[in-house]
Formats: sequence, C-alpha cells, structure tokens
Amino acid sequence: MLQRLKEFWYHRTQRIPRWLQDGLITLLLLLAAFWACKILSVYAGSERNPALIYVLTVTLISLLTNGYFWGIVASICGTFFINYYFMYPYSAFSLSFEGYPVAMVSMVGVSIVVCALTSRVKLQAIEAVKREQNTKALYTLNERLNQEKTTIQLEKDRETIRSNILRAVSHDLRTPLTSISGAASVLLSSAEDRPQRDNILLQDILDDANDLISMVENLLSITRLQEHIVLLNKRPEMLEEVAEAGVMKIRRRFSAAQIQMDLTDDLLYLPMDALLIKQVIINLLENAVRHSGDLEHIRLSLSRQNNWAVITISDRGTGLSPQILRAILTEKPLPRPSASDSTRGMGIGLSVCQSIIKAHGGFFTAENAPEGGAVFRFGLPIEDTEAEFEEMI
Repeated sequence: MLQRLKEFWYHRTQRIPRWLQDGLITLLLLLAAFWACKILSVYAGSERNPALIYVLTVTLISLLTNGYFWGIVASICGTFFINYYFMYPYSAFSLSFEGYPVAMVSMVGVSIVVCALTSRVKLQAIEAVKREQNTKALYTLNERLNQEKTTIQLEKDRETIRSNILRAVSHDLRTPLTSISGAASVLLSSAEDRPQRDNILLQDILDDANDLISMVENLLSITRLQEHIVLLNKRPEMLEEVAEAGVMKIRRRFSAAQIQMDLTDDLLYLPMDALLIKQVIINLLENAVRHSGDLEHIRLSLSRQNNWAVITISDRGTGLSPQILRAILTEKPLPRPSASDSTRGMGIGLSVCQSIIKAHGGFFTAENAPEGGAVFRFGLPIEDTEAEFEEMI
C-alpha cells in the first residue's frame, strides 16, 4: 500500500514545476510550525519553544528543497512570525524592547547558517551518490574491457597457432609436391616408351601436383601477410619485368594458353615486394586459364593512371557470377562452391590477391566486360622512385 502511494505521489508531482513544489513545501512546513507553536504557547507558555521549532522547520525545508533560496526565505519568515505572534506585544511587529533586535538578528543568522550547512550536506550526499554511480560504471566498463582484451588475446593466440600450423604444413608439403611434379615431368619426357593410358595418368599427376604447389604458395603468402603485414620486402622494381616473369611461369605450366601482353611507354618503376606481386599476377592468370573457358584471348595490360601503376588481366570467357563479384567488391569470403562448380579453387587465390594488394596500399577490382569475360584490375601507388631511376641511368 505504501509503495503504491509513493508511486502515485511521484507521478502526480512530476507534472508540477520544481520551483512550485519547493514553494508549496515551504508554505506547508511554515504553517505546520505556526500551529505547533500556537499549541505549545497555550500549554507550555514559553517563548523559547517557537524559536527551536522554527529552526527545526528551516532545517527540514533545506533538506526537502533545492538550493539555499527557500531555506533563507523560511529563516526570514520564521523570524518575522515569531516576533509578530509569539513575542510581546503579541500580534504586532516590534524591535523597540531591549534585546529584541539582537534576538531577531541572531535567529536569522542561526537559521541561515543551519540552512547553509544542511544544503551543503545534502549536496555532498548527492555528489557522493554520483561518484558511487560513476565508480560502478567505471568498474563495469573496466570489467568489460578486460573481458574484451582477454577475448582478443585468445583470438590472437589462436590465430598465431593456426598460422604456425599452416606455415609448417605448407613447408612440409611443398618439398614432396615438388618432387612429385619433377618426377612426373621426367617420366613424361619419355612418353613414347609407355602406353597412352599411363601417360594420361602421369599428366594428371603432374597437373594435380602443380595445383597443390600453387595452393601451398598461396597459403604461405597468406601466413606471411598476416604475420608481417607491415614488413613487406619492398624494393624499387620494374613492373614490366615482374609481369613478364609471371606470364612466363604460366606459359610453362599451360602451354596451350595464349597470353598477350600490352606494355606501356610509361616508366613503371616503383617499390613493391616483387615475389608477392608476381604471385598476384600468377593467380589471376591461372584463374583466367582454368575457370574462364577461354585460352585464346587472355590479355595482360600495363598502364599508368595518374600516380597509379595499373595491371589489367582480362579474358573472353564465361565471366564472373554476381555472388563472386559482390564478394570481391565487398572484400568478403567467396561463396562456398559445389563439387561441380567450375570456380573451385578460385577463392583462396583471389583472397591472396586482395590481401597482397591491400598490404601495398593499392586497389583491387573485378567486373564483367560488356563483350563477355572477366576483367581483373589492380593498382599500385607510384612513389618518388622514377626520378631516382632516371638519375641512375
């Protein structure tokens, strides 16, 4: 019942302005003090009781109202009421009797001091509550930050362990795969001495071994970027030479592919990690050979656009699906392919490309050409290395 009354009173008083609430509290307490003094003067007959009652009233008003104003008003009003109603001559305000002025000033001074002290104690209590709330909030925030820090550290440790395992496995796989690829190549060099069926199986072994070697190289590139993203082995290189090295490797692996290079007259001499940029070119050319269905119109073009060295790799094949395009543009993982999907194996290669170009501070885009086929384009920032190169020559 008491809780309901408190809620009812709280909701009712919320609609009344604060200054009006304080005024009503002051008025009601002064009236209560007046009637209490009236009753005591009839039965007790002492003129000291009203002064004590009004000091108590000023104290209550200071506690229940905001600031000092209403307490001071109550001090002055209480002193006037005591002089007018409860000091001789009654029902008349007078300071002519001996001691009255001192008593009046003393009562006002005491009431104001009590009001000030009470208000200060109340403000200190409010500040203490605020400090306690702030302390609790800071403690909660600190606990949350510690939990997040712990979670981040655990994720970092897991990522480190995963990278170490991935790197170790990749290194362990690369050696036997290279041996398998080399052995298959040697056996194929003497293909006339064995049945055609065996040669087909050897060619399949060689192709699968080369695929696995390419995948291992991509995995090693990913772990290298994750661990040393700011420690790229960047040196000024001729982009034309890096691109030609990548094209030559693809031509050796896919002799049937016809790759055309369009070089630019501009000098493209810029800082880069040549091994990683070469890996990007190899991945994109390999995707064009394997997944486009086009072996005759693969083109690699070099150009300069303002302060960017741009490499474009295009084909006339089936193009890219909307899901793959969306994933590339938003830098999200590629959709998981089905067993019969011709884009299997493309995801990790493109993820490696995006990571390498991003680490170099460049851009990476993909689109479908209007005449058909996919177009991959990435750019590397050209820094002040061309002037140095021209001075050298």
